[in-house]
Amino acid sequence: MAEPAMSVAPYWELTFDADGDPDARGRDRLLAGAADRGVRDLVVLAHGWNTDRSTATGLFSRFLAPFPELAPGARLGFAGVVWPSMRFADEPIPDFPRSVAAEAARRPALDKDTRHALLETFPGRAPVIEQIARLLEQQPREAEGLEEFGRLVRLLVEVVPPGPQALFAADTLAEGVPQDGPGMFRRPVAEVCEEFAAALARVEGREAGAEFSLPNPWDGAHELLRQATYYAMKRRAGTVGERGLGRVVGQLAAAVSGVRVHLVGHSFGARLVSFALRGLPEGVRTVKSVTLLQGAFSHYAFASRLPHDARAGGLLQGQQHRVDGPLVCCHSRYDSALGTFYPLASRMAGDARGVAAEGFGVGRLLGATWGAMGYDGVQAVPGTRAMTLAEALRGPLPASGCVNVDAAAVVRRGGPPSGAHSDILHRELARVVVAAGRIT
Repeated sequence: MAEPAMSVAPYWELTFDADGDPDARGRDRLLAGAADRGVRDLVVLAHGWNTDRSTATGLFSRFLAPFPELAPGARLGFAGVVWPSMRFADEPIPDFPRSVAAEAARRPALDKDTRHALLETFPGRAPVIEQIARLLEQQPREAEGLEEFGRLVRLLVEVVPPGPQALFAADTLAEGVPQDGPGMFRRPVAEVCEEFAAALARVEGREAGAEFSLPNPWDGAHELLRQATYYAMKRRAGTVGERGLGRVVGQLAAAVSGVRVHLVGHSFGARLVSFALRGLPEGVRTVKSVTLLQGAFSHYAFASRLPHDARAGGLLQGQQHRVDGPLVCCHSRYDSALGTFYPLASRMAGDARGVAAEGFGVGRLLGATWGAMGYDGVQAVPGTRAMTLAEALRGPLPASGCVNVDAAAVVRRGGPPSGAHSDILHRELARVVVAAGRIT
């Protein structure tokens, strides 16, 4: 497979399958090319949700474009991590053209672009996807319709029981047991869909006013499908990071003497590069910085103990020490995907009363328990520094440990349901990566 046209060079592409196995030719081109070109600083960027290679590489090209000018004296190389994830068609990436199908789509029907993405992401599940699409279009009023929808969604994403694979979907553990299972499947489907529908109405400004109307539970069913798909992508990101990228970085360290690797990830790509730290061979100190952009995983992932449960800790606890430099988490309060729906789906795991019992609100919902890294940063890790974006750009950044950077000054554009989740194409964020890695 030829490398795509990019804004930067040298550039290599690392492609992984759902089990974390790399495309051997792409991996070998990177190992040989980085050595031959004398690369000193390699920036490795992993995408979040995505539907195809061209979308991913387009994002890489735009994000990486400022780097040569920001570090003109550096011997830079670049690698893009492409992995099988998906993005719903109604979640546009800022500065990218929005498809006609997405413009025409109206929830809860499943538009053709999203249906195609589901077929590509979950091969062999075509009959299930067609039944899901049919139910979303017909919206049967009987409660059995929603229950059947929930059964089909669970079948689509293959909810993992406790075991080795469950660890790749977990961010926290209590006495060795994963805490982050999809609790939305342990409650009545109609109840979950009603809560998601109410949340959507608030995010989209459709709260009941003079013209009172109850939210459509099938709007919530569409959101249930979205969140279940994200659960599957979350699990896959952990697998690809630990079993795939971590091992390749170890091979790179052995093949290219003195290379300095800078891992950067957006959304579930942030989770992927974080799990790559778990997959590094013992003694490898090649990773010189990690930058997480709107990370879609628990803000307690790196904590040794959770404030609300002393028996539990983050699955990635201590992994920041495997970075020979800082782990920088860029976050924004304008990220609706992480500020609203991530904690709502997470909180459903253990609270049968639901959000409606306390009153829905982003601040209340996040609280101290159900927060995402990209919304409010790394939590419960002693010594974590907090900085504004302006402070981070003035520098210097800390030389080690966790650093939270409030990027809301630039990460602020985007409509419902995801808000500014994908608003990462900013020169300022590229500058943060350069500063974190001390790339000169």
